[in-house]
Formats: sequence, structure tokens, C-alpha cells
Amino acid sequence: MSSDFEGYEQDFAVLTAEITNKIARVPRLPPDEKKQMVANVEKQLEEVKELLEQMDLEVREIPPQSRGMYSSRMRSYKQEMGKLETDFKRSRIAYSDEVRNELLGDDGNSSENQRAHLLDNTERLERSSRRLEAGYQIAVETEQIGQEMLENLSHDREKIQRARERLRETDANLGKSSRVLTGMLRR
Repeated sequence: MSSDFEGYEQDFAVLTAEITNKIARVPRLPPDEKKQMVANVEKQLEEVKELLEQMDLEVREIPPQSRGMYSSRMRSYKQEMGKLETDFKRSRIAYSDEVRNELLGDDGNSSENQRAHLLDNTERLERSSRRLEAGYQIAVETEQIGQEMLENLSHDREKIQRARERLRETDANLGKSSRVLTGMLRR
């Protein structure tokens, strides 16, 4: 089983090396080749993801006593995959900025300012979304607590009404017994 994992590791190393090489070449290629290279890298990234899934399945099949070592390797491979994806996104952004600058004759400074402004706005939006989500969770929890309290109050009301009804019946019975006793005393 570990031999399969090692084979996957070798495939992973080869693929990631190719992807890293291609990502580094993307900004220097002519526009037509860039498109083709970007598509090729996307395809290889998908292959790496599938390979990681296979490796993850293999790790799950390994006995628990030796699984720790393979799990730590998987974490490092996933981190490497994340880094590759980040580098690829940056490369694509640089590529799209170059195309945009060529078309618009832009010097790039305003593009950087716009990007910084957009990133800042995106972060604000994400923070606001998280706050709204937290507020919504609190509202849902509060509604559930309120609903439970209403149910408890409803049960307590029913108990009080039953006790009041018993008291009325007891009072009526006491009145009857008092009249009977009074009648008996008179006789």
C-alpha cells in the first residue's frame, strides 16, 4: 500500500515541478502561447487535485499506527498545492494586467491602486458578511430560546389552570359536605 503512495508521491513531484516551470514562463510568452499555457496549467492542476484525492484515499487505508507520517506528508502536499494555485492566480492576474495595459495603454499605477482598493473593499465585504452571519446565528438561537420559553410557559399555564379547576371542585365538594354536616347537626 505504501508503494502505491510512493508512486503517487513521485507523480506529484513531477507534476508540480512541471507546473512551477510553466507558471514561471507564462508572463514571458506571446499572447497566443500564454492562453495555451494557462489552459495546460489548469488541466495539470486538476490532475494534481485528483492525485491528491488518490493519495488521501491511500492514507485512509493505511493502518492507524503508521498513518501519522503519511498524514503529515499529505498536509505538506496540500499546502504545496495551495501555493501552486496562488502562484498560478498571480501569474494569470499579471497576464490579464499585461493584456489590459496593452489594450488601454495604461501605465499600471492606477491598476495597482484599483486592485488595492478592490481588495480592501472585498475584505470589508467579507467582514460585514461574517458579522451578518454571526448576527443571524444569534437571532436564530434567540428565536429557539424564545420558542422553548413559550412552550414552558404554556405547560405551566395548563398546570395552573388544572390546579385552579381542582380547587374549584374541592371548594364545591367542601360546600356540599358543609351543608350535609349542617343538615345532620340540625336533625
